[in-house]
Amino acid sequence: MTNKEKALALIETFTTGDTEKARELLADGYIQHNLAYGTGAKAFIGAVSYLASAPIKTTVKNIRAFEDGDKVFLQTVYNFAGSGEQVAFDIFRFDSEGKIAEHWDNLAIKAEANPSGHTQIDGMLEKKNVDREETRKIVKNFVGDILRGENPDNLTSYFNKDSYIQHNIAIADGLSGLGVALESMAKQEIQMIYDKTHFVLADGNYALAVSEGTFAGVRTSYYDLFRVENNKIVEHWDVMETIAEKDTWKNQNGKF
Repeated sequence: MTNKEKALALIETFTTGDTEKARELLADGYIQHNLAYGTGAKAFIGAVSYLASAPIKTTVKNIRAFEDGDKVFLQTVYNFAGSGEQVAFDIFRFDSEGKIAEHWDNLAIKAEANPSGHTQIDGMLEKKNVDREETRKIVKNFVGDILRGENPDNLTSYFNKDSYIQHNIAIADGLSGLGVALESMAKQEIQMIYDKTHFVLADGNYALAVSEGTFAGVRTSYYDLFRVENNKIVEHWDVMETIAEKDTWKNQNGKF
């Protein structure tokens, strides 16, 4: 199995309840960064067992899957034991023996379509086998210049005029849609601040940036997936998640 196939097999155990398969895929020292769960393979297997015993079956629908070095990153829709659909980005790190050694994620409730009629998961599925390092460079620079606000005057250089497909639940397409959203936030005195970027993972013409900051003054984790065409950003998906207060954490590995 490829690492991508292993990651997909692991999340599928939430639907099958196959604890043996989960144990086979996980490293002994598995590190969990989802703060709602304990760390270690035993805790993960316990979650698989619990979901298998729930009266409503868990569903898992993977939308997009990518691989970058020792990491696989997925976009998936989960419904854990009938609790409601959630859109998630998962990142899995593999060790030298091909075992899943570490996991990070961001989840958000599945919402209605945005002002341009796009959902959190629709859009282009095809991946182009272009140089991932070029994609990573463009997205890394965009996140620094624009999202972290280091060189905001460079905004228009990352786009082909107003051709930009937006999947954020509250923002319409194009730079014009982004401008309207930012103006609305400013009127409400809401600030969306990116302080630090931890990963920029890339596969072909897609890249996922993992950052932290604040939204309306609340500590927030930002996962932003971008599609690049001809050196311009043309499509964007994201999941924002409030970072839980430390006294509620089920593990001490931190969100990142």
